[in-house]
Amino acid sequence: MTTPVNPVLREMRWWDIDPVLELEKDLFPEDAWSRGMFWSELAHSRGPEATRRYVVAEAGERIVGYAGLASAGELADVQTIAVARDHWGTGLGATLLTELLRAATAFECAEVMLECRIDNIRAQKLYERFGFEAIGFRRGYYQPGNVDALVMRLTTASDSGSAAGPTSDRGTEING
Repeated sequence: MTTPVNPVLREMRWWDIDPVLELEKDLFPEDAWSRGMFWSELAHSRGPEATRRYVVAEAGERIVGYAGLASAGELADVQTIAVARDHWGTGLGATLLTELLRAATAFECAEVMLECRIDNIRAQKLYERFGFEAIGFRRGYYQPGNVDALVMRLTTASDSGSAAGPTSDRGTEING
């Protein structure tokens, strides 16, 4: 087996939507985002009034991961994180989440929220490593499969001003 090229993070742009959609449909066949959803998010990710941060992870010419965050006032929300199956367990999910938390700090957000499929234990473990805590459920959040979401929250540390960083060195990766 060949060693994968180390992915490089960069800002997601409109020309990334098609390859991101391919990965999205592979990882989330029941509840994949639409092209329009990505366009809408990217429309709010540039310029002085930006409220979103979307990044892709490229390994060579291939997009192997992506992530997005939305901010509103002092609250940020992790919109999506995805890692190609052949990059699970490489630390890429943690790298993407770290970038989103840096963005939350740049947006001056005091809290970061997210929803995670109740059956996605890999993602939950990653979020817990970063200090996220479960605070509730959203019944039937993921459609059309009617899968519940676990709602998790991270409060940024007031002494450091940043929540960007795991509480342990390495761990599991996520696919959504």
